[in-house]
Amino acid sequence: MAKRGGFPGGMPGNMNNLMKQAQRMQKQMEENQKQLEEKEFTAAAGGGAVEVTVSGKREVTKVTLKEEVVDPDDIEMLEDLIVAATNEALRKVEEESSAVMSKLTGGLGGGFPF
Repeated sequence: MAKRGGFPGGMPGNMNNLMKQAQRMQKQMEENQKQLEEKEFTAAAGGGAVEVTVSGKREVTKVTLKEEVVDPDDIEMLEDLIVAATNEALRKVEEESSAVMSKLTGGLGGGFPF
């Protein structure tokens, strides 16, 4: 007669191992997220005329403009360069975040093999 409420073949031990692995992964994810948030990512546009620095928290922390890019008659170009540099810096944050997650999950694509 089979036991009721149990898993055949020692599954509770495997489930415990899976839970421990998940907890380790969760801790690693939290540590990696903290490290990422402490980093800064800088990107430039217009041949370095505009630089934007973004934190790992995806917050703009610094904008640097070279004097020659500040043309009162062409504010639109300056705005476009700021947007381009900001978007590139944010892309760098996302790229780093994805790379860290990929290492952590071992290429599982965010899913689990069961």
